Amino acid sequence: MEPAVRGAGVRGSSRGRLRTVAGLMGPAFVVAVAYVDPGNFATNMAGGAGYGYLLLWVIVSASVAAVFIQYLSAKLGVATGRNLPELCRERYPRPVVGLLWVQAELVVMATDLAEFVGAAVALNLLFGVPLLPAALITAVVSFAILSLAPTGRRRFESVIVALLLVVLAGFLYQTLRLGPLTEAGAGLLRGFDGVDSVLLATGMLGATVMPHAIYLHSALTQHHHRGGVGELRRSLRANAVDLGVALGIAGLVNVSMLLVAAGALHGTGLPAESLEDMHAGLGVTLGGGAAVAFAVALLASGLAASSVGTYAGQVVMEGFLRRRVPLPVRRLATMLPALGVLASGVDPTRALVLSQVVLSFGIPFALLPLVLLGRRRSVMGALVNRPVTTVVGFVLAVVISGLNLFLLYRTLFA
Repeated sequence: MEPAVRGAGVRGSSRGRLRTVAGLMGPAFVVAVAYVDPGNFATNMAGGAGYGYLLLWVIVSASVAAVFIQYLSAKLGVATGRNLPELCRERYPRPVVGLLWVQAELVVMATDLAEFVGAAVALNLLFGVPLLPAALITAVVSFAILSLAPTGRRRFESVIVALLLVVLAGFLYQTLRLGPLTEAGAGLLRGFDGVDSVLLATGMLGATVMPHAIYLHSALTQHHHRGGVGELRRSLRANAVDLGVALGIAGLVNVSMLLVAAGALHGTGLPAESLEDMHAGLGVTLGGGAAVAFAVALLASGLAASSVGTYAGQVVMEGFLRRRVPLPVRRLATMLPALGVLASGVDPTRALVLSQVVLSFGIPFALLPLVLLGRRRSVMGALVNRPVTTVVGFVLAVVISGLNLFLLYRTLFA
């Protein structure tokens, strides 16, 4: 009987570990939505339509960088029980904290602009709803989703995961409609085709690494700070699995965006300057089903990302200022600029691209403090980052910041 008892104990222990891992999974799926938001639709689809498979390696590289950066954010929350804005408030002088808070709020507003524009365009494409009423519908639906977050975190995460899977299904369907992609492998070889392709690649990278996702992820994992060092390390491994799965799905979606645009729109002569153009072009080349799948995926992306963006805004304000406002007030404050832009008649796709430029300002303000705090043993304890991790983090911060400055310069002065 003794071997049987030992075996049962092992199986019970294994099941217990699996339940523990499953219980810790979820935050990365919420964060992953930021990596497949309407800004990614605009840049990735434009890259495929304009340059075929040439810039596929950019998406792959950006996806790998995203996993590393979000891992650092998740690790910060697990190791300290604090999120990045809280740690900045505790560790930096008040003027620095004020500057960080102001730029973070601008980032959240720019994020909301992109999500509202994307969802509004999707509702217009699917049902003919004018853009301003469509944005109001987006606000109502996203607030309903967001209302689950404070009291029903698991339900909130489940809704976000479902919307993420809708986006994935939409692009997988379009990819399957393309048939064999025999030339796609060439896009994994690094290369550019003129300055404009470098500019677009920079936009693709800027749309992938989102500053609000860095703030948010540390907040979503900070409640995993419990137990001794061994338990913290197990929690960190579970979060790493969460990241691998969630951002793996996000990376697959981003790759699919470029493949669809390259296979269906590149070299056809069809216009692909806006989301509306891309939708129409897919209808011509792949059929009405593919066009509907594109619009449905865009709608799911906008709704999910809008909810997550407002959630991040709550984390930013509470962390930097130790102030909490009701979610309806928070929702109203961040959506007003987006509604104002749509009401003014500005081209939606142009507004979406400009929002990505604003977001580029926020990347170094989030990434550099993340790396600097992670290298301090007084902050991280036994989970302090190794020197090589710090070096890689600094290199990424410099490269991403430099590329986004290039994007900003070309956008404003070219």
